[in-house]
Amino acid sequence: MTAQEDTTALDKLNSALNSGAFQQVRFTLNSTLRPVEVAHLLEKSPPKERQILWNLIHPENEGKVLQYLADDIQADILSKMDADRLLAITETLDTDDVADVLQQLPERITRELLQIMDQQNRERIEEILAYPEDTAGGLMNTDTVTIRPDITVETCLRYIRRHNEIPEMTDSLFVVSRKKNSYIGTLPLTKLLVSDPEITIREIMNTDIKPIPADMPDDKVASLFEKHDLVSAPVINKSGKLLGRITIDDVVDVIREDADHSLMSMAGLDEDEDTFAPLLKTTRRRAVWLGINLLTALLASSVIGLFQDTIDKVVALAVLMPIVASMGGIAGSQTLTLMIRGQALGHVERSNARWLLNRELLVSLLNGIIWAGVVAAVSMVWFSSQTIGIVIGLAIVINLIVGALAGTLLPLVLKAWGIDPALAGSVLLTTITDVVGFFAFLGLATYFYG
Repeated sequence: MTAQEDTTALDKLNSALNSGAFQQVRFTLNSTLRPVEVAHLLEKSPPKERQILWNLIHPENEGKVLQYLADDIQADILSKMDADRLLAITETLDTDDVADVLQQLPERITRELLQIMDQQNRERIEEILAYPEDTAGGLMNTDTVTIRPDITVETCLRYIRRHNEIPEMTDSLFVVSRKKNSYIGTLPLTKLLVSDPEITIREIMNTDIKPIPADMPDDKVASLFEKHDLVSAPVINKSGKLLGRITIDDVVDVIREDADHSLMSMAGLDEDEDTFAPLLKTTRRRAVWLGINLLTALLASSVIGLFQDTIDKVVALAVLMPIVASMGGIAGSQTLTLMIRGQALGHVERSNARWLLNRELLVSLLNGIIWAGVVAAVSMVWFSSQTIGIVIGLAIVINLIVGALAGTLLPLVLKAWGIDPALAGSVLLTTITDVVGFFAFLGLATYFYG
């Protein structure tokens, strides 16, 4: 569905809702649109309309729609359900999707749901829940098709035909040992179908694809899928036992969430932030970030207050101050963004950090000289003062260099301390470039003007 068709569908549904044509809306939601399209329409709807639309979805379709919703909206909908309804929804989902749903619920309700599940499903889900959500173990699905290395291709094909269906996104079978269920290799279905029926699986299996440790971070999992063009990959525990598999659809979710996280974190927001979240909830979340920014602004203002007498003597300083801070902030933001992206892609490491630092310092020095000359010339003409041009030119060079230094080092330091650079980096960078910019500009002005 294109964006225009999507908008048209939502307009039609809203018109039908306003006219009271609920049967038409129910038919559209359950028979015309795919679950992912219904989820997208729910996310685009304000809370009142969203609740009405959700109530019109057939119970057998709720789980299919729920798995495509953002965590914030998913948690809100789940919080209004009783245990029996939640259990009915989980029965329609894959184990990894069930684990995702349970992680949105209070611990008490999660325990209650696990207790009333059948033993096989409970054991599978508990195996996933034992790992953090942002690891390979938290991403994996335990639904796999495993075979032994000593059977023939013909036996393997007969075994597969006994299944009513095989798990979605199955491009390979996993070869495991008979006793400990340890991972040995993979057998692509394309290779299985064209091989001699009499040869053994051991002779044609692929051992080049390395299994993914269950504790590997999800961003590294995504990087492996990208580098090796994987559709699925086995997940093992520390002893080499096969636990499950990760499929490309899970990795796409990780990539999208990481992109949302980087974008939203720059503004201090959660990547799962509901566009149509209630007033008080939105206000509370943003208030914290505004408070942090207020503290940093007060720090920068206190630096200006130190040079109040100088500003009173030379009014032009008050006019030009924002230029110095802005130039340093932009230069630092360019470097910061480059570094955060490099970290996300796995390009930035300790071994190459010094090279990047030197490069960014030289770039800022050259840009500082160029633009300091431009701003200095404009200032001299504007205020008919050679001194003011020298002061602002030197201040811009200093602040651009400091901005590059902070933009390069902050992501490295914050990551080493276990702090998300995307979340905290921009605030710290702005504070540094504002404080240094004001101090350099007003300090130089105090020196030259006495």
